[in-house]
Amino acid sequence: MQPAPNPLLSFLPIAAIFLIFYLLVIRPQQRQTKEHQKMLEALKKGDRVLTSGGLYGTVAGFRGTDVELKISENTKVLVARSAISRVLAPASAQTPELSLTASK
Repeated sequence: MQPAPNPLLSFLPIAAIFLIFYLLVIRPQQRQTKEHQKMLEALKKGDRVLTSGGLYGTVAGFRGTDVELKISENTKVLVARSAISRVLAPASAQTPELSLTASK
């Protein structure tokens, strides 16, 4: 008669799969969430941003947990700070817009 297999050896593959899942999925997602949170905390007036809804705008101000975006000359919208997906150009790195009118 053969001895019973060690129960720890049957648990080892499950633990290995969980470890691989953690290293390949959970850990990178935590890092990405932390970087996004830092980016949201560093937002300042004048930053050019893209929202998760696809709106491009410039940060015009803050109202609690919301951000006021200027999307055109006379149009401002209020979006949740968490809806900002990325900063396209920080306020300090922006250059003045060039005039589109050609001088003749």
